[in-house]
Amino acid sequence: MPCEVSALITDDRRLRELNCEFRGIDKPTDVLSFPMLEFSPPGWATPGDEAVDRETGLLPLGEIIISAERIDRQAREYGQTRERETAYIVVHSVLHLLGYDHIDEAEEKKRMRGREKEILEHISI
Repeated sequence: MPCEVSALITDDRRLRELNCEFRGIDKPTDVLSFPMLEFSPPGWATPGDEAVDRETGLLPLGEIIISAERIDRQAREYGQTRERETAYIVVHSVLHLLGYDHIDEAEEKKRMRGREKEILEHISI
């Protein structure tokens, strides 16, 4: 089923405000994801017809908000291009919209990192 994701690129100040408001963490972050659906297990859902946008025929997954400042900083820090870091952050945040997480440092994180790697390799990044 074709899906839709809304994205906003902003700065560290705005990500800090949103991170504080929605997660209670008073510091900037690279990306925040706001899913519209619940997937269990991650990546699997059987949304009802009511979830599909009648005008577009798309299934809205949610919103991602990215800090351009953080992307630039992390690209330099990790020795990556800005394009590669942006692609990674978008893949990472869309996986969050699909129910993947890395709260625990074991199995969930391993599964999410594996999917990130598969997707980035598939799109040759």
